[in-house]
Amino acid sequence: MSLPAQVTLADLELLRRAADPLADDTIARLLGPWHDDQHGNFEVLGVVSRQMEQWKTNADLAGWRAGPDVDPDVNAALQAYLQAGMALPSWADPERIKRAEALFFDFGMLSCTLLFCSSLPECYVIPDLAAVLHVAGQLEQRTDHRIRATAAMIFPVMMVGGLTDAAGGGLAQVLKVRLIHATIRHLILRGNPSQVGHLARVASQPVEGKPGDLHQALFALGWNIADDGMPCSQDELAYTLLTFGYVFLRSLRKLGLGLPKEDELAYLHTWNVMGHVLGMEATLMAHTMEQAEALFTRLQQRGRLQTYAPDPRPGLGQALMKTMADVIPFHCIKPFPVLLTRHLCGKTTATDIGIAGGVGLFSRLLFVALMLFFRAVDFCVRLVFKEFSICRMITRVVGYQFTCKVLMSQTRPLKLPPALLNQMGAMTRHWHVDPKAPRWLNRVEHYLTKRKASPLEGVKA
Repeated sequence: MSLPAQVTLADLELLRRAADPLADDTIARLLGPWHDDQHGNFEVLGVVSRQMEQWKTNADLAGWRAGPDVDPDVNAALQAYLQAGMALPSWADPERIKRAEALFFDFGMLSCTLLFCSSLPECYVIPDLAAVLHVAGQLEQRTDHRIRATAAMIFPVMMVGGLTDAAGGGLAQVLKVRLIHATIRHLILRGNPSQVGHLARVASQPVEGKPGDLHQALFALGWNIADDGMPCSQDELAYTLLTFGYVFLRSLRKLGLGLPKEDELAYLHTWNVMGHVLGMEATLMAHTMEQAEALFTRLQQRGRLQTYAPDPRPGLGQALMKTMADVIPFHCIKPFPVLLTRHLCGKTTATDIGIAGGVGLFSRLLFVALMLFFRAVDFCVRLVFKEFSICRMITRVVGYQFTCKVLMSQTRPLKLPPALLNQMGAMTRHWHVDPKAPRWLNRVEHYLTKRKASPLEGVKA
Protein backbone atom coordinates (compact mmCIF):
# COMPACT_ATOMS: atom_id res chain seq x y z
CA MET A 1 0.00 0.00 0.00
CA SER A 2 1.17 3.54 -0.70
CA LEU A 3 0.10 6.89 0.64
CA PRO A 4 -1.29 9.53 -1.74
CA ALA A 5 1.53 10.60 -4.04
CA GLN A 6 1.66 14.13 -2.64
CA VAL A 7 2.02 13.23 1.06
CA THR A 8 4.94 11.82 3.03
CA LEU A 9 5.14 10.64 6.62
CA ALA A 10 6.94 13.89 7.48
CA ASP A 11 4.04 15.81 5.94
CA LEU A 12 1.60 13.94 8.14
CA GLU A 13 3.52 15.01 11.24
CA LEU A 14 3.41 18.65 10.16
CA LEU A 15 -0.27 18.43 9.27
CA ARG A 16 -0.98 17.14 12.75
CA ARG A 17 -0.18 20.68 13.91
CA ALA A 18 -1.89 22.45 11.01
CA ALA A 19 -5.31 24.05 11.17
CA ASP A 20 -7.41 26.12 8.73
CA PRO A 21 -6.16 29.70 8.19
CA LEU A 22 -9.32 30.98 6.45
CA ALA A 23 -11.73 29.87 9.16
CA ASP A 24 -9.30 30.56 12.02
CA ASP A 25 -8.58 34.09 10.86
CA THR A 26 -12.31 34.69 10.45
CA ILE A 27 -13.03 33.69 14.05
CA ALA A 28 -10.06 35.75 15.29
CA ARG A 29 -11.39 38.76 13.35
CA LEU A 30 -14.85 38.26 14.85
CA LEU A 31 -13.77 37.79 18.45
CA GLY A 32 -10.68 39.93 18.78
CA PRO A 33 -8.32 39.26 21.71
CA TRP A 34 -9.46 37.29 24.76
CA HIS A 35 -9.91 39.18 28.02
CA ASP A 36 -10.06 38.12 31.65
CA ASP A 37 -13.84 38.37 31.35
CA GLN A 38 -14.77 36.16 28.39
CA HIS A 39 -18.50 36.90 28.40
CA GLY A 40 -18.15 39.50 25.65
CA ASN A 41 -16.45 36.99 23.37
CA PHE A 42 -19.13 34.40 24.12
CA GLU A 43 -21.84 36.94 23.25
CA VAL A 44 -20.20 37.51 19.86
CA LEU A 45 -20.19 33.75 19.27
CA GLY A 46 -23.92 33.75 19.97
CA VAL A 47 -24.44 36.46 17.37
CA VAL A 48 -22.36 34.53 14.82
CA SER A 49 -24.32 31.34 15.53
CA ARG A 50 -27.62 33.12 14.90
CA GLN A 51 -26.32 34.56 11.65
CA MET A 52 -25.16 31.13 10.42
CA GLU A 53 -28.72 29.86 10.89
CA GLN A 54 -29.61 32.00 7.86
CA TRP A 55 -27.30 29.88 5.65
CA LYS A 56 -29.95 27.36 4.64
CA THR A 57 -29.30 26.68 0.97
CA ASN A 58 -26.37 27.24 -1.37
CA ALA A 59 -28.27 30.12 -2.97
CA ASP A 60 -28.30 31.93 0.38
CA LEU A 61 -24.51 32.24 0.43
CA ALA A 62 -23.91 34.50 -2.58
CA GLY A 63 -24.68 38.07 -1.63
CA TRP A 64 -25.59 37.18 1.96
CA ARG A 65 -25.75 40.06 4.44
CA ALA A 66 -26.24 40.07 8.18
CA GLY A 67 -29.24 41.78 9.75
CA PRO A 68 -29.22 45.56 10.27
CA ASP A 69 -28.72 45.18 14.03
CA VAL A 70 -25.43 43.26 13.57
CA ASP A 71 -22.07 44.98 13.95
CA PRO A 72 -20.78 45.91 10.44
CA ASP A 73 -17.41 44.31 11.25
CA VAL A 74 -19.14 40.98 11.99
CA ASN A 75 -21.07 41.27 8.73
CA ALA A 76 -17.89 42.04 6.77
CA ALA A 77 -15.97 39.14 8.31
CA LEU A 78 -18.70 36.61 7.55
CA GLN A 79 -19.19 37.93 4.02
CA ALA A 80 -15.48 37.60 3.29
CA TYR A 81 -15.47 34.07 4.70
CA LEU A 82 -18.38 32.96 2.49
CA GLN A 83 -16.92 34.59 -0.60
CA ALA A 84 -13.61 32.79 -0.11
CA GLY A 85 -15.00 29.43 1.00
CA MET A 86 -18.05 28.66 -1.13
CA ALA A 87 -16.36 27.96 -4.46
CA LEU A 88 -15.84 24.35 -5.52
CA PRO A 89 -12.28 23.42 -6.59
CA SER A 90 -11.43 23.64 -10.28
CA TRP A 91 -10.90 19.86 -10.38
CA ALA A 92 -14.43 19.02 -9.17
CA ASP A 93 -16.11 16.64 -11.64
CA PRO A 94 -19.91 17.20 -11.79
CA GLU A 95 -20.51 13.79 -13.36
CA ARG A 96 -18.66 11.94 -10.61
CA ILE A 97 -20.52 13.96 -7.97
CA LYS A 98 -23.82 13.11 -9.62
CA ARG A 99 -22.88 9.42 -9.64
CA ALA A 100 -22.01 9.51 -5.93
CA GLU A 101 -25.36 11.16 -5.17
CA ALA A 102 -27.14 8.41 -7.07
CA LEU A 103 -25.24 5.77 -5.08
CA PHE A 104 -26.16 7.39 -1.77
CA PHE A 105 -29.81 7.53 -2.85
CA ASP A 106 -29.67 3.90 -3.96
CA PHE A 107 -28.20 2.61 -0.71
CA GLY A 108 -30.41 4.85 1.41
CA MET A 109 -31.23 3.13 4.68
CA LEU A 110 -28.18 0.88 4.38
CA SER A 111 -26.09 4.08 4.43
CA CYS A 112 -27.58 4.88 7.84
CA THR A 113 -26.67 1.43 9.14
CA LEU A 114 -23.06 1.94 8.05
CA LEU A 115 -23.00 5.43 9.58
CA PHE A 116 -23.95 3.93 12.96
CA CYS A 117 -21.98 0.68 12.79
CA SER A 118 -18.77 1.63 11.00
CA SER A 119 -18.18 5.33 10.29
CA LEU A 120 -18.98 6.75 13.74
CA PRO A 121 -17.24 3.93 15.66
CA GLU A 122 -14.05 4.48 13.65
CA CYS A 123 -14.34 8.22 14.37
CA TYR A 124 -13.96 7.50 18.08
CA VAL A 125 -10.70 5.52 17.78
CA ILE A 126 -8.28 8.50 17.89
CA PRO A 127 -8.00 9.54 21.57
CA ASP A 128 -7.45 13.26 21.00
CA LEU A 129 -10.25 13.46 18.46
CA ALA A 130 -12.53 11.55 20.82
CA ALA A 131 -11.63 13.94 23.65
CA VAL A 132 -12.74 16.98 21.63
CA LEU A 133 -15.91 15.17 20.50
CA HIS A 134 -16.58 14.25 24.12
CA VAL A 135 -16.36 17.82 25.37
CA ALA A 136 -17.94 19.45 22.30
CA GLY A 137 -20.89 17.09 22.13
CA GLN A 138 -21.29 15.67 25.64
CA LEU A 139 -21.64 12.41 23.72
CA GLU A 140 -22.33 10.05 26.57
CA GLN A 141 -25.38 12.07 27.58
CA ARG A 142 -26.38 13.35 24.12
CA THR A 143 -25.37 10.60 21.73
CA ASP A 144 -28.48 10.92 19.57
CA HIS A 145 -27.88 14.67 19.29
CA ARG A 146 -24.35 14.11 17.98
CA ILE A 147 -25.56 11.48 15.52
CA ARG A 148 -28.21 13.82 14.17
CA ALA A 149 -25.65 16.65 13.92
CA THR A 150 -23.41 14.38 11.83
CA ALA A 151 -26.33 13.35 9.62
CA ALA A 152 -27.29 17.02 9.27
CA MET A 153 -24.01 17.53 7.39
CA ILE A 154 -23.84 14.24 5.46
CA PHE A 155 -27.37 14.23 4.04
CA PRO A 156 -27.33 17.78 2.57
CA VAL A 157 -23.96 17.05 0.94
CA MET A 158 -25.00 13.71 -0.56
CA MET A 159 -28.56 14.56 -1.60
CA VAL A 160 -29.14 15.43 -5.26
CA GLY A 161 -27.49 18.78 -6.02
CA GLY A 162 -26.11 19.12 -2.51
CA LEU A 163 -22.78 20.53 -3.66
CA THR A 164 -23.65 21.75 -7.15
CA ASP A 165 -27.16 23.23 -7.21
CA ALA A 166 -28.34 26.54 -5.79
CA ALA A 167 -31.31 24.75 -4.20
CA GLY A 168 -29.03 22.25 -2.47
CA GLY A 169 -27.77 22.73 1.05
CA GLY A 170 -24.40 20.96 1.13
CA LEU A 171 -22.18 24.03 0.81
CA ALA A 172 -24.16 25.92 3.43
CA GLN A 173 -23.97 23.09 5.96
CA VAL A 174 -20.27 22.40 5.37
CA LEU A 175 -19.28 26.04 5.74
CA LYS A 176 -21.13 26.16 9.07
CA VAL A 177 -19.22 23.10 10.28
CA ARG A 178 -15.91 24.60 9.09
CA LEU A 179 -16.51 27.71 11.19
CA ILE A 180 -17.55 25.58 14.17
CA HIS A 181 -14.24 23.68 13.94
CA ALA A 182 -12.37 27.00 14.00
CA THR A 183 -14.40 28.12 17.00
CA ILE A 184 -13.48 24.93 18.87
CA ARG A 185 -9.78 25.51 18.13
CA HIS A 186 -10.00 29.15 19.14
CA LEU A 187 -11.73 28.34 22.43
CA ILE A 188 -9.39 25.51 23.41
CA LEU A 189 -6.24 27.48 22.55
CA ARG A 190 -7.70 30.81 23.76
CA GLY A 191 -6.61 32.58 20.63
CA ASN A 192 -5.85 32.24 16.93
CA PRO A 193 -4.07 28.91 16.26
CA SER A 194 -1.74 30.66 13.80
CA GLN A 195 -0.34 32.69 16.69
CA VAL A 196 0.11 29.74 19.06
CA GLY A 197 3.49 28.00 19.02
CA HIS A 198 3.76 24.38 17.90
CA LEU A 199 5.03 23.43 21.37
CA ALA A 200 2.53 25.50 23.34
CA ARG A 201 0.72 24.13 26.36
CA VAL A 202 -2.62 25.61 27.44
CA ALA A 203 -3.36 24.84 31.07
CA SER A 204 -6.78 23.53 32.05
CA GLN A 205 -8.82 25.51 34.54
CA PRO A 206 -11.97 24.95 36.60
CA VAL A 207 -15.18 25.30 34.61
CA GLU A 208 -17.08 28.44 35.44
CA GLY A 209 -20.60 29.42 34.55
CA LYS A 210 -23.59 27.17 34.11
CA PRO A 211 -23.09 23.39 33.90
CA GLY A 212 -23.23 22.25 30.30
CA ASP A 213 -22.00 25.61 28.94
CA LEU A 214 -20.17 24.34 25.84
CA HIS A 215 -18.12 27.47 25.22
CA GLN A 216 -16.87 27.60 28.79
CA ALA A 217 -16.13 23.85 28.86
CA LEU A 218 -13.96 24.12 25.73
CA PHE A 219 -12.25 27.24 27.03
CA ALA A 220 -11.37 25.44 30.27
CA LEU A 221 -10.31 22.12 28.69
CA GLY A 222 -6.56 22.69 28.40
CA TRP A 223 -4.35 21.36 25.58
CA ASN A 224 -0.78 20.35 24.85
CA ILE A 225 0.04 20.95 21.19
CA ALA A 226 3.47 19.32 21.46
CA ASP A 227 1.91 15.99 22.49
CA ASP A 228 -1.61 16.19 21.10
CA GLY A 229 -1.22 18.27 17.96
CA MET A 230 -3.73 20.93 16.97
CA PRO A 231 -7.35 20.48 18.05
CA CYS A 232 -9.42 19.60 14.96
CA SER A 233 -6.16 19.41 13.00
CA GLN A 234 -5.71 18.71 9.30
CA ASP A 235 -4.87 15.04 9.82
CA GLU A 236 -7.90 14.56 12.11
CA LEU A 237 -10.09 16.22 9.49
CA ALA A 238 -8.71 13.86 6.83
CA TYR A 239 -9.23 10.86 9.10
CA THR A 240 -12.84 11.85 9.84
CA LEU A 241 -13.69 12.28 6.16
CA LEU A 242 -12.13 8.91 5.39
CA THR A 243 -14.53 7.32 7.89
CA PHE A 244 -17.46 8.65 5.85
CA GLY A 245 -15.98 7.87 2.43
CA TYR A 246 -13.44 5.06 2.55
CA VAL A 247 -14.90 3.22 5.57
CA PHE A 248 -18.36 3.28 3.96
CA LEU A 249 -16.98 1.67 0.81
CA ARG A 250 -14.88 -0.80 2.81
CA SER A 251 -17.97 -1.83 4.77
CA LEU A 252 -19.91 -2.49 1.59
CA ARG A 253 -17.12 -4.84 0.51
CA LYS A 254 -17.23 -6.67 3.84
CA LEU A 255 -20.98 -7.17 3.43
CA GLY A 256 -20.49 -8.62 -0.05
CA LEU A 257 -21.99 -5.49 -1.61
CA GLY A 258 -18.83 -3.92 -3.03
CA LEU A 259 -19.17 -1.38 -5.82
CA PRO A 260 -17.49 -1.30 -9.24
CA LYS A 261 -14.19 0.56 -9.23
CA GLU A 262 -15.54 3.62 -11.06
CA ASP A 263 -18.33 4.01 -8.51
CA GLU A 264 -15.84 3.82 -5.64
CA LEU A 265 -13.69 6.47 -7.33
CA ALA A 266 -16.73 8.71 -7.78
CA TYR A 267 -17.65 8.38 -4.11
CA LEU A 268 -14.10 9.18 -2.94
CA HIS A 269 -13.97 12.13 -5.36
CA THR A 270 -17.15 13.64 -3.94
CA TRP A 271 -15.82 13.42 -0.40
CA ASN A 272 -12.60 15.08 -1.57
CA VAL A 273 -14.65 17.95 -3.01
CA MET A 274 -16.49 18.21 0.27
CA GLY A 275 -13.14 18.13 2.10
CA HIS A 276 -11.93 21.08 0.02
CA VAL A 277 -14.96 23.14 1.08
CA LEU A 278 -14.33 22.05 4.68
CA GLY A 279 -10.78 23.39 4.50
CA MET A 280 -8.79 20.16 4.08
CA GLU A 281 -5.36 20.29 2.48
CA ALA A 282 -5.27 18.73 -1.01
CA THR A 283 -2.21 16.65 -0.06
CA LEU A 284 -4.40 14.63 2.34
CA MET A 285 -6.91 13.60 -0.30
CA ALA A 286 -6.95 9.93 -1.28
CA HIS A 287 -8.09 9.32 -4.86
CA THR A 288 -8.17 5.52 -4.91
CA MET A 289 -9.20 2.84 -2.43
CA GLU A 290 -5.57 1.75 -2.15
CA GLN A 291 -4.46 5.27 -1.23
CA ALA A 292 -7.40 5.65 1.15
CA GLU A 293 -6.61 2.37 2.90
CA ALA A 294 -2.95 3.30 3.32
CA LEU A 295 -3.71 6.79 4.63
CA PHE A 296 -6.48 5.60 6.95
CA THR A 297 -4.29 2.82 8.37
CA ARG A 298 -1.37 5.17 8.93
CA LEU A 299 -3.47 7.84 10.63
CA GLN A 300 -5.19 5.28 12.83
CA GLN A 301 -1.98 3.53 13.83
CA ARG A 302 -0.34 6.82 14.77
CA GLY A 303 -3.45 8.00 16.56
CA ARG A 304 -3.52 4.88 18.73
CA LEU A 305 -0.05 5.77 20.03
CA GLN A 306 -1.51 8.88 21.64
CA THR A 307 -2.78 8.74 25.20
CA TYR A 308 -5.50 10.76 26.86
CA ALA A 309 -6.57 10.34 30.48
CA PRO A 310 -9.23 9.51 31.28
CA ASP A 311 -9.80 7.63 28.01
CA PRO A 312 -13.06 8.99 26.52
CA ARG A 313 -13.43 6.29 23.84
CA PRO A 314 -15.19 3.46 25.74
CA GLY A 315 -17.87 5.81 26.99
CA LEU A 316 -18.51 7.13 23.50
CA GLY A 317 -18.64 3.68 21.90
CA GLN A 318 -20.90 2.20 24.54
CA ALA A 319 -23.27 5.16 24.38
CA LEU A 320 -23.52 4.79 20.60
CA MET A 321 -24.30 1.07 20.89
CA LYS A 322 -26.94 1.74 23.55
CA THR A 323 -28.62 4.30 21.29
CA MET A 324 -28.97 1.63 18.60
CA ALA A 325 -30.02 -1.14 20.98
CA ASP A 326 -32.78 1.07 22.40
CA VAL A 327 -34.62 1.17 19.05
CA ILE A 328 -34.41 -2.61 18.42
CA PRO A 329 -37.57 -4.34 19.66
CA PHE A 330 -36.37 -7.93 20.30
CA HIS A 331 -34.08 -8.64 23.23
CA CYS A 332 -32.06 -11.41 21.57
CA ILE A 333 -30.98 -9.17 18.67
CA LYS A 334 -30.31 -5.99 20.66
CA PRO A 335 -26.58 -6.91 20.69
CA PHE A 336 -26.53 -7.11 16.87
CA PRO A 337 -25.27 -3.49 16.41
CA VAL A 338 -22.27 -4.37 18.58
CA LEU A 339 -21.66 -7.56 16.61
CA LEU A 340 -22.07 -5.84 13.25
CA THR A 341 -19.69 -3.09 14.34
CA ARG A 342 -17.11 -5.70 15.36
CA HIS A 343 -17.53 -7.39 11.98
CA LEU A 344 -17.15 -4.15 10.00
CA CYS A 345 -14.45 -2.44 12.07
CA GLY A 346 -12.46 -5.33 13.55
CA LYS A 347 -11.40 -6.44 17.01
CA THR A 348 -8.89 -3.66 17.63
CA THR A 349 -11.41 -0.88 17.05
CA ALA A 350 -13.99 -2.75 19.13
CA THR A 351 -11.49 -2.92 22.00
CA ASP A 352 -10.61 0.77 21.63
CA ILE A 353 -14.23 1.88 21.97
CA GLY A 354 -15.13 -0.58 24.72
CA ILE A 355 -17.42 -2.99 22.90
CA ALA A 356 -15.19 -6.07 22.65
CA GLY A 357 -17.12 -8.08 25.27
CA GLY A 358 -20.43 -8.33 27.03
CA VAL A 359 -22.50 -10.15 24.38
CA GLY A 360 -24.25 -13.38 25.31
CA LEU A 361 -23.33 -16.65 23.61
CA PHE A 362 -26.78 -17.15 22.08
CA SER A 363 -26.77 -13.73 20.40
CA ARG A 364 -23.24 -14.28 19.09
CA LEU A 365 -24.09 -17.69 17.65
CA LEU A 366 -27.31 -16.37 16.13
CA PHE A 367 -25.47 -13.46 14.49
CA VAL A 368 -22.75 -15.69 13.03
CA ALA A 369 -25.28 -18.26 11.83
CA LEU A 370 -27.41 -15.60 10.14
CA MET A 371 -24.40 -13.94 8.50
CA LEU A 372 -23.17 -17.26 7.12
CA PHE A 373 -26.66 -18.25 5.97
CA PHE A 374 -27.31 -14.91 4.25
CA ARG A 375 -23.94 -14.90 2.50
CA ALA A 376 -24.46 -18.49 1.32
CA VAL A 377 -27.95 -17.72 0.00
CA ASP A 378 -26.70 -14.56 -1.72
CA PHE A 379 -23.87 -16.47 -3.39
CA CYS A 380 -26.15 -19.20 -4.71
CA VAL A 381 -29.03 -17.02 -5.88
CA ARG A 382 -26.71 -14.53 -7.56
CA LEU A 383 -25.68 -17.25 -9.97
CA VAL A 384 -29.08 -16.57 -11.56
CA PHE A 385 -30.15 -13.13 -10.25
CA LYS A 386 -27.02 -10.94 -10.23
CA GLU A 387 -28.24 -8.21 -7.84
CA PHE A 388 -30.09 -10.38 -5.32
CA SER A 389 -29.00 -9.81 -1.69
CA ILE A 390 -30.60 -10.77 1.61
CA CYS A 391 -27.68 -9.00 3.35
CA ARG A 392 -28.78 -5.80 1.64
CA MET A 393 -32.36 -6.32 2.81
CA ILE A 394 -31.34 -6.96 6.44
CA THR A 395 -29.12 -3.88 6.61
CA ARG A 396 -31.97 -1.87 5.06
CA VAL A 397 -34.29 -3.09 7.83
CA VAL A 398 -31.78 -2.08 10.49
CA GLY A 399 -31.20 1.25 8.76
CA TYR A 400 -34.94 1.91 8.64
CA GLN A 401 -35.16 1.58 12.43
CA PHE A 402 -32.26 3.96 12.95
CA THR A 403 -33.47 6.45 10.32
CA CYS A 404 -37.01 6.70 11.65
CA LYS A 405 -36.40 6.43 15.37
CA VAL A 406 -33.16 8.39 15.73
CA LEU A 407 -32.67 10.63 12.69
CA MET A 408 -36.23 11.44 11.62
CA SER A 409 -38.11 11.24 14.92
CA GLN A 410 -40.73 13.98 15.13
CA THR A 411 -39.80 14.57 18.77
CA ARG A 412 -36.15 15.27 17.92
CA PRO A 413 -35.85 16.08 14.21
CA LEU A 414 -32.65 16.79 12.32
CA LYS A 415 -31.70 20.43 12.71
CA LEU A 416 -32.08 21.32 9.06
CA PRO A 417 -34.01 24.03 7.20
CA PRO A 418 -37.60 22.97 6.33
CA ALA A 419 -36.83 22.79 2.61
CA LEU A 420 -33.98 20.33 3.21
CA LEU A 421 -36.03 18.32 5.69
CA ASN A 422 -38.79 18.03 3.09
CA GLN A 423 -36.24 16.94 0.47
CA MET A 424 -34.82 14.37 2.87
CA GLY A 425 -38.32 13.15 3.72
CA ALA A 426 -39.11 12.70 0.03
CA MET A 427 -35.85 10.79 -0.43
CA THR A 428 -36.53 8.44 2.49
CA ARG A 429 -40.04 7.74 1.20
CA HIS A 430 -38.45 6.41 -2.00
CA TRP A 431 -36.39 4.04 0.16
CA HIS A 432 -39.54 2.08 1.05
CA VAL A 433 -38.98 -0.12 -2.00
CA ASP A 434 -35.67 -1.65 -3.02
CA PRO A 435 -35.64 -1.60 -6.83
CA LYS A 436 -32.89 -4.24 -6.87
CA ALA A 437 -34.93 -6.76 -4.84
CA PRO A 438 -37.66 -9.10 -6.09
CA ARG A 439 -41.24 -8.36 -5.10
CA TRP A 440 -41.43 -11.05 -2.41
CA LEU A 441 -38.25 -9.78 -0.70
CA ASN A 442 -39.69 -6.27 -0.55
CA ARG A 443 -42.79 -7.75 1.11
CA VAL A 444 -40.59 -9.44 3.71
CA GLU A 445 -38.81 -6.14 4.34
CA HIS A 446 -42.12 -4.31 4.79
CA TYR A 447 -43.27 -6.98 7.24
CA LEU A 448 -40.06 -6.74 9.29
CA THR A 449 -40.19 -2.94 9.47
CA LYS A 450 -43.93 -2.93 10.33
CA ARG A 451 -44.67 -0.25 7.75
CA LYS A 452 -47.43 -0.21 5.18
CA ALA A 453 -46.54 -1.62 1.83
CA SER A 454 -45.68 0.95 -0.79
CA PRO A 455 -46.54 0.59 -4.47
CA LEU A 456 -44.04 -1.70 -6.16
CA GLU A 457 -43.84 -0.07 -9.54
CA GLY A 458 -40.56 -0.79 -11.22
CA VAL A 459 -39.72 -3.62 -8.84
CA LYS A 460 -38.66 -6.91 -10.35
CA ALA A 461 -41.25 -9.67 -10.31
